[in-house]
Amino acid sequence: MVGKPRVYCSGPLFCAEEVGGMTAIARALEGAGFETFLPHRDGLEPYVLRFSGGALPAVVPIARDRVDYAIFAVDVYELVERCDAVVCNLNGRVPDEGTVVEASLAFAVGTPVILYKADARAPFGGRDNAMLTALSRGPIEERIDRLPERVRQVLGEGRARGTPSPELAKAVADGGRIAALLARIPGGLGKQRWSDEIVGRVLDELSA
Repeated sequence: MVGKPRVYCSGPLFCAEEVGGMTAIARALEGAGFETFLPHRDGLEPYVLRFSGGALPAVVPIARDRVDYAIFAVDVYELVERCDAVVCNLNGRVPDEGTVVEASLAFAVGTPVILYKADARAPFGGRDNAMLTALSRGPIEERIDRLPERVRQVLGEGRARGTPSPELAKAVADGGRIAALLARIPGGLGKQRWSDEIVGRVLDELSA
């Protein structure tokens, strides 16, 4: 492992309360010396989410499937290639479906999964679905301030990573090219102000 360990923060991000909860998780980890990937901050999600209450720009309806795939590719690139562990926020009436997929992909390639939940709601007599909880190394963590130590613990186990399927490997490669492009876009521009031309450049990477 070179440099700071990097943690993928997975969870719901569709309202201010959810975004606040995910930001709190990232800050706790960053304050303990970890780097983090937060999809609503670092991925492509903000570009599409900003249009959830209004009209989409010209480039999106034409190529929405490709935009969705680009979001997926960047996230799985971070999940499989760049991040050393995944913290999954299970708060909510049911776990966020994207979080379930991300936890499953991480489990499949051997990226450690830590589950966090500070919500009393659970569907099976106070317990969550075993198909989700069994993906984690250890019990569900109930306190944000204990997440850094849990991440250090699982990283200390040093288990080997697995080999992604060809389809997942392709998505990781696509996501890596898009992430490299995003790193070249001026930081002050912000996804909230991206032009159609920038999104077109992102989609062009899928044809490279």
